Amino acid sequence: MAVIFERPGPVNTEKTLSIAIHEAGERGIRHLVVASTFGDTGVLCARRIQGTDLKLVVVAHNTGFKAAGIQEFDPEKRKEIESLGGTILFGTMVLRSLGTAIRGKMGGSEQDLVAHTLRILGQGVKVCAEIAAMAADAGLIPIEDIIAVAGTGRGADTAAIIYPQPSNLFFDMKVREFLAKPYGF
Repeated sequence: MAVIFERPGPVNTEKTLSIAIHEAGERGIRHLVVASTFGDTGVLCARRIQGTDLKLVVVAHNTGFKAAGIQEFDPEKRKEIESLGGTILFGTMVLRSLGTAIRGKMGGSEQDLVAHTLRILGQGVKVCAEIAAMAADAGLIPIEDIIAVAGTGRGADTAAIIYPQPSNLFFDMKVREFLAKPYGF
């Protein structure tokens, strides 16, 4: 049964990570994929799984997301995550970059439709599906059940068990179960 939070946001990060890590252990899931724009959530997760056999992939958006040549991920947090055994993926967001370019020139794209449809279930749900595809694209996770963790704005408030696929097979991905998400967001 999923934990439903009253409101979205970083106030739910600790609980969301606890749920994700606990469920990974209970279900024998080996890979945890966590969204982290600045590195805060990635560091928290890397610290919490220290000493376990969980494999952590922290997914951050591409350099240039906010401005050309700028990477928002804190370099000190990157060092800490990597020193704790985590892998960081800086990648193009599956449901943003090309669609944003098309929308800017022509007014809309298929990626926008998919992103807005997933947001019906919540911003964190959209990001969980997106980071699962990004990690699969990079070959950082196997095609087997993983737990994806993301949020609404900063922090984490959504966790889901996902059978991932690379972005070219996005519609073959399966969201098996929600472990945590905010109510109505």
